[in-house]
Amino acid sequence: MSAVSFGRVDSDLNVYVTDAGNERRVGQMPGASAEDALAFYVRKFDELAANVRLLEQRVAAKADPASLLKTVTKLTADLVEPSAVGDLAALRARVAAIEPQLETIREAKREANKELAAAALVEREAIVVNAEALAANTEKVIWKTASAEMTALFEKWQSLQKNGARAPKAEADALWKRFSAARNKFDSAKRAFFATQDSKTKAAKSKKLELVAAAEAMVANGSDSTLEYRKLVDAWKAAGRSGGKGDDALWERFKAAGDAVFALRSAKSEEINASQAEALAVKLALLEEAKGIDPAKDLAAAKKALQSIQKRWQSAGRVAREALRDTDDKLKAIERKVHEAEQEHWRKSDPATKARTNDVATQIEESIAKLRSELEVATTAKDAKKIADAKSAIEAREAWLKVVLASSN
Repeated sequence: MSAVSFGRVDSDLNVYVTDAGNERRVGQMPGASAEDALAFYVRKFDELAANVRLLEQRVAAKADPASLLKTVTKLTADLVEPSAVGDLAALRARVAAIEPQLETIREAKREANKELAAAALVEREAIVVNAEALAANTEKVIWKTASAEMTALFEKWQSLQKNGARAPKAEADALWKRFSAARNKFDSAKRAFFATQDSKTKAAKSKKLELVAAAEAMVANGSDSTLEYRKLVDAWKAAGRSGGKGDDALWERFKAAGDAVFALRSAKSEEINASQAEALAVKLALLEEAKGIDPAKDLAAAKKALQSIQKRWQSAGRVAREALRDTDDKLKAIERKVHEAEQEHWRKSDPATKARTNDVATQIEESIAKLRSELEVATTAKDAKKIADAKSAIEAREAWLKVVLASSN
């Protein structure tokens, strides 16, 4: 049965629900239609049904029993006399059916916890075995890497203690003692190794003094070669630490020299940028000047003006890469315009072309003269059709003649 079948609305818009065979008023919605009033309380039922369905899904997924019990208790209270229209008895029955399942879930959780505790011991045992292996292999070892590994093992142990499953105390304590002993043995070997590093430290200091001198010499010579300085940086890294505050002091001198080299490079870059900006300003002004070049009016003057602009363009110098293509393309467009005008002028001044044009013009003029004679005859005869045809033909040939004559100029 649908939820709507469990309710009704009276003439005063009071909404009732049939609950366990008894009718109960759940609310009133003045101003609403009977359908809307009933639908409102059906939606309230749907919300309760959704919560029950979610609870059933959590039970099926074997969620935390304490959380499930809390939800069952709340839903049981919510379903006592809810302001909702639907099969409330069925919802209560579904919630009541869940409670007996909680003990089964609790027992499953207890078994799972036992398995987690066993797994936690296995994880801690693996950490201990790895730590003991590090402590036993200190003859040929990269101490930086090995120290990071030992630190990672310790952090993993702490994380398991804080966030992992609880392990039986006696077994966990025994494993901690083994882990602590391995760490102490590792640290002792590490201290012994670094106690023998004095000679290496002295060699590193000597090398770094040489590198500082080389870097400061670059500055004294006014060098802005960042590539050469980077080579010194690579050599610095390869030299190793010389130890103590002296190493920091050498680094400060070395870095100061590097800063000076980069400052020289930066100053040079700024000078180049300023030069390029100046060149760009000049070329933009030349492009503005070039807008006045009109080879159609005076080709010779246009060529002379373009030559002047080209000469000053070359003298202006280079512009920044991002502006180079745009400015060059605009100048090339002007050069192309003048070149095309020059080609057109040559074409028109070619004797063969002019002879062909004159011949065509002569033929058209003769045709026009003939048509004018025909127009006079038609006018005398008052032949309207021939008059119109002659005039039309004359107009067409005169227009054609204009085109031919214009192309020769």
